[in-house]
Amino acid sequence: MKPNVVQHVKYVCGGTLPPSLQDWVRADLVGPGATRRYLIRGVIPLVPLLTLFLLIPGPRWIIFAMMLLLLIPYVYFLVALTYVYRRHRLLSHGLDPALLSQRETQRRRREREDYERRFGR
Repeated sequence: MKPNVVQHVKYVCGGTLPPSLQDWVRADLVGPGATRRYLIRGVIPLVPLLTLFLLIPGPRWIIFAMMLLLLIPYVYFLVALTYVYRRHRLLSHGLDPALLSQRETQRRRREREDYERRFGR
């Protein structure tokens, strides 16, 4: 099941979805492409603000430099807080935050099994 348009907008703005959509929330926050979706949703609200810089008179390179002065730290902290934000979203929807480390745990287990297969114990 997928959320309707109103529910999706509410979810993107930080609201919670009904329990019937927990599978969709889990896939959105932990599934393939979750980090990419998080980053895109985080950068989109900054775009209108950055376009306002184009209205400032002056050399374009200064305008783009001002844009970068906002964009670089914003994206840096957006990436740095990915885990914290996604963990909060899982908790707010009543899901286990350990789901975030599930992929990492599986990767470590596969590496360990591969190592033991190749080199023994």
